[in-house]
Formats: sequence, structure tokens, C-alpha cells
Amino acid sequence: MRRSCRFLGVAMLSLAVSYSFFSPVMAQERAKLTKYEPFKLTADLSHLSDKQRQMIVLMIEAAEAMDGCFWVQAYGDQESLLAGISDPELREFAEINYGPWNRLDGNKPFVEGFQSKPAGANLYPADLTVEEFNQHLEQNPNDAEAFKSLYTLIRRDEKDRLVAIPYSRAFYTEFLLAAQKLRQAAKLAEDPGLKAYLEARADALMSNEYRESDMLWMDMKDNALDIVIGPIENYEDQLNGYKAACEAYVLVKDLSWSERLRKYAAMLPELQKGLPVPAAYKQESPGTNSDLNAYDVIYYSGDCNAGSKTIAINLPNDEEVQLQKGSRRLQLKNTMRAKFDLILVPIANFLIVPEQRKHITFNAFFSNTMFHEVAHGLGIKNTIDGQGRVRESLREAAGALEEGKADILGLYMVTELFNSGQLSEGELEDYYVTFMASVFRSVRFGASSAHGKANMLRFNFFKERNAFTRLDNGQYRINIPELKIAATELTNKILKLQGDGDYEGARKFMDEMGFVGPVLKEDLQRVERAGIPTDIVFEQGVEVLGLEPTSPAKGGR
Repeated sequence: MRRSCRFLGVAMLSLAVSYSFFSPVMAQERAKLTKYEPFKLTADLSHLSDKQRQMIVLMIEAAEAMDGCFWVQAYGDQESLLAGISDPELREFAEINYGPWNRLDGNKPFVEGFQSKPAGANLYPADLTVEEFNQHLEQNPNDAEAFKSLYTLIRRDEKDRLVAIPYSRAFYTEFLLAAQKLRQAAKLAEDPGLKAYLEARADALMSNEYRESDMLWMDMKDNALDIVIGPIENYEDQLNGYKAACEAYVLVKDLSWSERLRKYAAMLPELQKGLPVPAAYKQESPGTNSDLNAYDVIYYSGDCNAGSKTIAINLPNDEEVQLQKGSRRLQLKNTMRAKFDLILVPIANFLIVPEQRKHITFNAFFSNTMFHEVAHGLGIKNTIDGQGRVRESLREAAGALEEGKADILGLYMVTELFNSGQLSEGELEDYYVTFMASVFRSVRFGASSAHGKANMLRFNFFKERNAFTRLDNGQYRINIPELKIAATELTNKILKLQGDGDYEGARKFMDEMGFVGPVLKEDLQRVERAGIPTDIVFEQGVEVLGLEPTSPAKGGR
């Protein structure tokens, strides 16, 4: 059972006034579990030294501490929720979703007694509105830095005043445990870059200051192992988009695949110059120290383990680090392969016309995903009028637009590199058809996440521009010339919204395009009736890898 985090005397607001968990579970609720296909998360560890194997155990034990912290951020008291659900399958579904809301179905409640998920999850008081938040900052301007920080919870004190609590205090016990495990792993590290990063990340968890550890993480080049840990992404915060959620990945580098990818990061500056937008929207220079590698994941924890599972990582999110050092793109090969074999191929065989199915390849899927992550480094991080960061200007709309940008610029990069001969595997049609087939895979995640919104924006934009045709038999033919034109138009639109910091325009675009229409909804229901899973759920942990824990296991699916 996962650990719950404690708040050092700060009371959490309940997210439901009253509820009952003991009513009969309806068949459709029980059937939701079939959306997830079990997958054993393993990797080849035979080339690792004894010290590296010991490090893996310590890293996993550090990662486990993030799980309970994310439970608090996403919902609240995990133990009371799970203890109150009598049906074991529904309880497992709550564990997969880190709460009573279905992440693959627009965050609809699936436990009786719960209403809609608060936009700010449990990162803020459940009843807090954007208006009250902004009003507080107008009246208390000195609170702005702490309240907008990625690394604070917002709570009400005993006098009902809003206060900001640093994560390092709110999650002190869990962060301390993780920091201790990271320091123990650092003592075993043979790679000096990894050793320095582990020590700095342990310090960051206790200080709430992450930039130095992000810089050191960027400096690592020769590490066979890696761990991404701490408060990272801000997708869970759909109130303001300010707060980062806790998560962790434990990773083993695939050396042969990584060697194949090494050359692409150096091409970013030239690709930036060629973006199909006016010069003002591509004036920034992406860092050239970016790293592009393939990894097998051996443990997911917290935010990245909730609902749909991440298949690639682009970090750090700190714009200053990105501008100075670029970013690292980690392709999670074993998870990617599982989603391709178990989900994408069956969907393509169901929805794509037979004559185009030969273009559905793992190489194209891997490359499209890889260039999605690389494309996060393209475009613009600051508004062109000098008024601040794009992320702050677009608030809760920033995440969906950024994911949409990465999707479409990834396709732009594939086209440019293929036409220049830098990308030579397969045919260009492989990348386009696989890209569109993958939209059918990822659009099933619904509208509750930034990735889900981005998928629907792209699908509906392409539909309007005849980038694909739906035949009478319910299968789709990809119209590649029209898709190329639509991709350029969408690139231009998103980069301008970002560069202008156009919040109203972004919201209007999402309202107009960010929905699942009735025909697509019926097609997705046909896919579901065919028994094709929506995503995967992991069997993972120290024991799954055949290793010995240093302390009693604390959970992990």
C-alpha cells in the first residue's frame, strides 16, 4: 500500500462532502479496468555492475516516495478512499487513476458520491476560484512569487486566509526519505556526472530549489542509469497551470539506440530558422547541448504513472535551463514498444484502410514520438512583446498548446530531415500514416489532460482541412498532400498564439476544436467494443526485476 503524505499540522480540505462506496458496482464501471492492458516493466540488466544494480534498488525506493505525494496533490487522503471501496476491481481502478475520477474519460467520477474533479485537483483548496486567487494577489502582491511557484501548495489557514506551503515542508517526510536514498545511490555511482546530479537532486528536494540539479542533469552524458524525480510537470493544475506534480522514472540507457539518435539534437538551430512562421516567432535560439537518448524504464511513480503512461520525456521545464543548455529527450523504448504492439497496430488494422496499413511501422512511431520531444525545444518560450513567459501568459491553456506544438513540429522535423536525407529509414508515407493512426490511439485519452486536448485540437483541425477521409465502412484514408498543408497551417497558428501570449485566442481555439465529435465518438466506441485496450498498467518494482530491496516494499503496480 502506498504511503500517504503528512502536512505537518496543515489540514486538507475534503474533496467530497459526503459519499458512500458500498453501492453495487455497475457493469460499465467494472468494465473500465479492461481499458488497461497489463505489462511487465523489465529491462536487460546483464551488462550492469553490482554497484549499478544496488543503485537501481535505491533509486526505486526513492521513487516510491513520490507516489504518496502525488496522491495528496491529485486527490487527498489515499488510505481513506481505498479503504472505503469494497469492490476490489473498482479499488484497483482508483489506484490506476490516483483518485475517484477517470483520467481517460474527461475526469468523470466513477465512485458514488463524488462530483467533478476540482480544476486545481488538491493543489489548491477545492473551492478556490481563479478570481479569488487573483484577488488575493492584488491585495497581497508580496505573495505573488510563492503563490505562483511551481513548488508550493495553496491552503487556507485557521483564519481562512490563503497561504502557500513549500513542498519541502508539506512533503518533508517523503522528500527526506527520497533524498536519503539518492545520497546512498550517489555513493555507489561510478559516473561523476550521475554522482553530482544525485547529490544535487537530494538537496533540491529539501530546499525547494531545483535549478542547480537541472543544470547538472543536463551535463550528464555517459550515465548508464538515470532517475527523474521530484515535482516536474504542471498538467495536474488545470486551475492556473502553476503547480508541478510529483513523479519519478527510473531508467536504464539503451546504448545502441542512443547512438543512432545522437546527431539530431545538433540540428535544432537550423530547424528553428526554417519554421514556417514570421521571424519574430522564431527569434530565440534553442540550446545546442540537448541530449537525445533511448532508455528502458524500470519504474514509474506518481504523476507519470496516473492514467495514460508516458512514452517519452522532454526535460527540464525550466526555461532558463533550456535557453542555456537545451533539454534532454528521453525515449522510453520498452513502454513505447508495448503501446505500439498492444494498441496502435490493432487500432490501425481496425480503422486505417488496408492499402495504407503497410505504412504503420515501429520505426516511424518511435521517430514521431522522438521528434515530438525534440520539437519542445523549437518555437518560442517568451512572448514577442516582452511581457513574460508564454507559460504564464497562456495559464491553464499553455500545456495543451505546447503539446499540440510539439506534435505538429515533430512532423515538420520528420519532413525536413527526410527530404534532406538526414532521416533515411522507411518511406515518408510511413511517418505520416503512423502519425495519423497514432492520433486515434491518443485521442482516446479524452479531454482531461493537456495531451488529450492537443490530440482533439489536431484531429478536428485536420478534419476541417480534408487531411483524411472517412469511408462509408468506418475506415480512414490519410490524404498526405492535404495533411502536409494542414500541418503547416497548424504550426503557424499555434506558434503565433504562443508568441503573442494570446490567452483569449488560445481559449477560443480550444473551445472550437477541443472536442470529440459524434462520428469520432462512435468510431472510438467501436474500437472499445473490439476489445482494444486504451492504455497499459504496469507490473513493476524491485522484485519484478529480480533484485533484493533494501527496505520493505511500499507499493507500486
